[in-house]
Amino acid sequence: MCGIVGVVGSNQAAPVIFGALRRLEYRGYDSAGIATLVDGRIERRRAAGKLDHLAALLERMPLAGITGIGHTRWATHGAPTENNAHPHGTARVSVVHNGIIENFEELRRELEAAGQVFTTETDSETIAQMVDFHLARGLSPRDAAFATLRRLEGAYALAMIFAGHDGLVIGARHGAPLVVGYGENEMFLGSDSLALAPLTRRIAYMDDGDWVVVTPEGAEFFDASGERVAREIRVTALIAGAIGKDGYRHYMEKELHEHPVVIGQTLQRLIDPATRRVVLPDLPFDMASVPRAVITACGSAFYAGMIGRYWLESVARIPVDIDVASEMRYRDPPLTPGGMGLLISQSGETADTLAALRGMRAHRQHIVSVLNVEQSTMARESDVVLGTAAGPEISVASTKAFTAQLSVLACLAIAAGRQRGVVSPDQEQALVASLLDLPSRAGEVFDQAAAIRRMAAVIAGARDVLYLGRGSSFPVALEGALKLKEVSYIHAEAYAAGEMKHGPISLIDQTVPIVATVPSGRLFEKTLSNLQEARARGGRLLVFTDTQGAERLRGIAEIVVAIPTVDEFTAPVLQTIPVQMLAYEVALLKGTDVDQPRNLAKSVTVE
Repeated sequence: MCGIVGVVGSNQAAPVIFGALRRLEYRGYDSAGIATLVDGRIERRRAAGKLDHLAALLERMPLAGITGIGHTRWATHGAPTENNAHPHGTARVSVVHNGIIENFEELRRELEAAGQVFTTETDSETIAQMVDFHLARGLSPRDAAFATLRRLEGAYALAMIFAGHDGLVIGARHGAPLVVGYGENEMFLGSDSLALAPLTRRIAYMDDGDWVVVTPEGAEFFDASGERVAREIRVTALIAGAIGKDGYRHYMEKELHEHPVVIGQTLQRLIDPATRRVVLPDLPFDMASVPRAVITACGSAFYAGMIGRYWLESVARIPVDIDVASEMRYRDPPLTPGGMGLLISQSGETADTLAALRGMRAHRQHIVSVLNVEQSTMARESDVVLGTAAGPEISVASTKAFTAQLSVLACLAIAAGRQRGVVSPDQEQALVASLLDLPSRAGEVFDQAAAIRRMAAVIAGARDVLYLGRGSSFPVALEGALKLKEVSYIHAEAYAAGEMKHGPISLIDQTVPIVATVPSGRLFEKTLSNLQEARARGGRLLVFTDTQGAERLRGIAEIVVAIPTVDEFTAPVLQTIPVQMLAYEVALLKGTDVDQPRNLAKSVTVE
């Protein structure tokens, strides 16, 4: 969601902050702003829309100063206007905020009664006004910030600067990420280490409830009670070059083409090439004794979890429940002590999934998280982290992280099956061989780009699209429909193919294309009969299959895209790539903002 940057040091702050905000564009935003200290007073520049608008404003009205904060806002309270853009503040203090202050109405009424004058519609301004209230009564910046933090309810990452206090930034986190970067005579705050990648690789991750006082000399960390605490400085592997487009038109295009490498790198972490056995990190529990697993995630990660459910049940014979994370904690399901909570998140900061993790922990579940960011909050609160090795994913619409998650879940299912005595050594060898075949087969999918573009031409003119799949192909259909909605703004819905006749079949006519994922295997004939039903009612069939199923489908489908035939176990990993490619090609034809679709955020850190 929103991006935060803070800088204290000896160089001009605004250019450094603006560059870091550029690196945070992937998080999604609708306005941006920067505030610095100039001769002891606070000056701001804010603009609605993309960063180019802020860049034009800074060119007309440059900002001096060596202490500053910046922000890219994703609107929650109040429209995405310049007035509602961050930083917020008064003559005494300026604040940037990621998250939601749940008790802001109560605090605002209290502050207005005390004479504070509000100028925006946002919950975030409440923070600045409360700090200002305490500063006006003689408190130091440090004490005013702490007094304010003790009153806030909700989720937040914050950075503040104070008039007359050059070389000071105060930050805080509760339920939203914030990191501290250590430079040479310069210190930084950022929403994540990616924002600080060209500036430093020395990062300290704040724990939930921490707040920090940052000066050019270093950082002092405090916990929620105000006690001083130590936070380890780590050297990150992330480098600035990892976030370039490498000649591709969009980050999404680049990341689509990274599928083969990402799958290979992820499998390399989890498979011993000499023995062809899955090797997981040490588990602090016995997989053989797990009575039940509960998977929870949001968005694409939830669809990956659906496929993981098929694998854990069919391969490892573990009973599995699955819930969208935003619903799970409120459903309050009974959880068997000693069960496995399996959580999936690209960022490791997804607010709903993190809340579900904590709920599972309270119910004595063993916590296993599948994450791309292994220094995230979820990573620190899990018993075991299974990393996806996807590297930075900049496009808001997730692509390569999805196949990396599937690669991890497939390995987990095999290892669990072995430990539970239901997967023999020969079966493990065969399943691992099918996984190791994936990277090269994934590279071959791009040979079908021309056929996928023909599909895109059909879909680009549609208002509604149906996606169909059966078995583990059903979540692939869900992922395809989600990607199309995200990047092309075309309404799309996915159904289990057998359910089509129970309602959605009434939608079918020549104006509603039907995209189906139909790999060869035990469900091929069943799915084929569902497609025949759609064709008999005038449906335009656009089908993804494999070379083995292509001949059967060419007689009934308008366009058939045949990808390599692989084992039924690994087929959903491979099928995902062309349905994501299709969404990208449709978005190109529609002329939408591929990497930063409207209204979306990369890392959703509010509930």
